[in-house]
Formats: sequence, structure tokens, C-alpha cells
Amino acid sequence: MIHWKSLAAAGALALGVGQMAQAAATNIELYFPVPVQGKLANKMKSLMEAFNKAHPDIDATAVYTGSYDETNLKTRAAIRAGNPPAAVIMSANFILEYQINNEIQPLDPMIKADGMTDARFMNQFWPALHGNAQFAGHVWAVPFQNSTPLLYLNVKAFKEAGLNPDNPPQTWAEWAADAKKLTKRDGNSVSRYGLMMPGNYDYLGWIVSALDMSNGGQYYNTDFGGEVYYDQPSMLGAVRFMHNLVFKDKVMPQGVTNAKDVSTSFFAGKAAMVVLSTGALSFVRDNMKDNFRVAFLPGHLRHAVAIGGASLMMPKGLSPAKQEAAWTLIKWLTSPKVAGEWSRFTGYFAPNKGAYDLPEMKDFMAQHPNAQVALKQLAYAHPWFATYNTVAVRKALEDQVQAVLSGNETPEKAVKAAQAKADQLMAPYVAQTALKLPN
Repeated sequence: MIHWKSLAAAGALALGVGQMAQAAATNIELYFPVPVQGKLANKMKSLMEAFNKAHPDIDATAVYTGSYDETNLKTRAAIRAGNPPAAVIMSANFILEYQINNEIQPLDPMIKADGMTDARFMNQFWPALHGNAQFAGHVWAVPFQNSTPLLYLNVKAFKEAGLNPDNPPQTWAEWAADAKKLTKRDGNSVSRYGLMMPGNYDYLGWIVSALDMSNGGQYYNTDFGGEVYYDQPSMLGAVRFMHNLVFKDKVMPQGVTNAKDVSTSFFAGKAAMVVLSTGALSFVRDNMKDNFRVAFLPGHLRHAVAIGGASLMMPKGLSPAKQEAAWTLIKWLTSPKVAGEWSRFTGYFAPNKGAYDLPEMKDFMAQHPNAQVALKQLAYAHPWFATYNTVAVRKALEDQVQAVLSGNETPEKAVKAAQAKADQLMAPYVAQTALKLPN
């Protein structure tokens, strides 16, 4: 017979071991770019709970860090304070600057420890995503929530204007022509604009880069962090096109319209076409039901867009235990199952190609054909703008384009001023890399 005291002792021992195991769990933080508690935050919280349950030796917590730009600032501050988060969902175009500043942990050793090569590991993800994650001979980040800009169409408005929503504009000329037909005026008052685009920071630079590339241009030097091409003919043509939409064709409102107001106008029927991220797809679907379509961003000399969204990176300065825990979390979040679940919830396309082989993803794609457009547009996608001093260099252009959209600057002067400012901002890096000739 087993004495009750023996059972009690065994129970106490088991409890003690359990408490010790729990106490030994590695605590890590994931910086997550979302501004407030809401649907995205709640979904991420549920993912963290599922991860922690599956990995009892790790206790991962999501910290909500605001916009991509704000997340960047908070991450840098944490690194410099000697208390970096274990992992960050970081805007994909900031990764290069972390590598330049020696603030990011290359992931190659962990990939190798898993018995994989860099090439095999990265082959899990769409080729268009590689440029912002793998460079300078190393893998620096893992794609997590990625997007391209899309053209969203109001089906009712298209039919009312005698246009076919299933035959969207393919070229800039068709885009402007359709926007004219879709714009509703009563004298000097406009009740519906044919087109609206976000003009706020970050979004604007992303859209202008897509227009520049579709005009045959190259927004920046993908192999050197100290060169941008703001004053080239391709960029001038893109900025002139935006200027003409506002002041010549008068199909787009004057001034700077933020992304929230663009989507609100679309839902209210005050904008017939809008440019928004793939990541807005679920939000638009919830508000527009079946009264919308999505299409490629129209091209001029070619179809082209920039990859947007974020990758998972690991800052330098972590203990070996936190590195291991962070790597476990990064692999879990970017696995086909979790990537597919996040894609279906948010509208971002899943960066892991394997997600689309799962039955639940196949069913979802069949039920929501709009979700297929961003995947098809990946054939025309390029890495997103990434330089030394990325945000300030991006804003050098955005400030000037905002001035053009507000009627305070000409496109010609704007691109020259943007180039001069960007060159000034990148000068320290250029000085480090463009070595002086001997006397």
C-alpha cells in the first residue's frame, strides 16, 4: 500500500519541479508594430498564447510599439540602452540600416545549426521577398507580413460610370481616363473623386516608388546604401503624373490625405478607386462586402511595385538563451500554418509559399479571389527602398511630393530638392565607403 504521505511528497516534488521549470522559462519580448489594442493586437495575443503553450520553456510577450517608424525608434532606443527585444516585426526596408549600424544578429549560424543552407531556408519564401532579407552574404531577417500596393475599385461606381469593374485600368492613361469618368462634380463641388491615394509618411514613399519603377526607374541603388535616384526622368514622370491627377485632370483631391481618410472615403462612396496595401484587404472586405474588386497597380512603361510590410529580425546583444528562444519564435511565426492563419486574418499575403499548399488556405483563396491578386502581382515586385538613414532619406522625397500635391511646388523643383536633401543625409555613409584617393 502506498502511504498518503508518500503521495503527498511525490505531489509536492512534482509541483516543485513544475514551478522550477516555469521559473526557468526564458522570457522574451516581441516588438509588434500596432498602435493600440484592437483586432490585430488581440490576434497577436492569441498567437503568443498558442506559442507559449506549445513551448513551455519560453514565455513570449508581444509589446505594441506603434507605427513602423515608431517601432524603429523604440527598437534603436532599446538596443542602445542595452535591453533589446528578442525579436522585432520590423519594416522590411529598415533591415539594411541595422546591418550598416551593426545592430542586428545575422541568422546564418541558427540556420546552419538547423541543418539547412541559407539558400534552402530562403527558398521557403517568395523570391521577391529575398532582397530586403538576404544581402551582404548573410540572412538578416525572415519575411513575416508582406504586401504590395493594390488598386481597389468600387463595383457600383464602375457600373454607374459605364465601366467594367472586372476590366480595371492597366496603364496610366487608362487610369486617368477611368478616374475622369468616375469623378462626380456639381459645379466646383466634388461628391466623388475618381481616385485617392494616401499622402502620409511611409505610405507615400511606398506608392511613389511603385510609380517610379512602373515608369521604368530605379528608386535606389540596391547594392549600395548611399545612393538614391530622385532627380531622374523616371521619378520626375511619376511626380508629374501625380500632379496632373490633382491639378490637370482634377480627379484626386488637393493636399495630403492620410490612409485612414482614403479608406473612409472609399467605404462612403466618395472615392471610386483607391490605392491601399494588400494588408488592408480584410479591413476593406469587412466594410465593403462584395462591392469591391482589387487589381494590379496600373503601369506606364511596365508593371512594377515595391514589396512592403515587415520581416522578423533579431537585434544584437541577446544572451544565448534569448537568441535560441527568439529563433524558435521566428520560425514558428513564419511557418506555413501560422503564416497562413495571419494572412487570412489580416489580408497580407503569406510569405511562406508552403502556406498555400494547406487545405484551409486553398479553401480561403477559392472563396476570396481578391486575395489572389497580390500573389500574382509578385511577379512584378521588387525590393523596397533601403538606405543609410532610411526614414529621413525617404522623408526627403515625401516632403517634396506632399508640397507638389498641395500646390506649393513644381515637380521639377521638387525632385531636385529631394535629391539634394537625400545626398546631404547620406553623406556620412558615403564618406565612409567612398574612400579618398591618395595625394
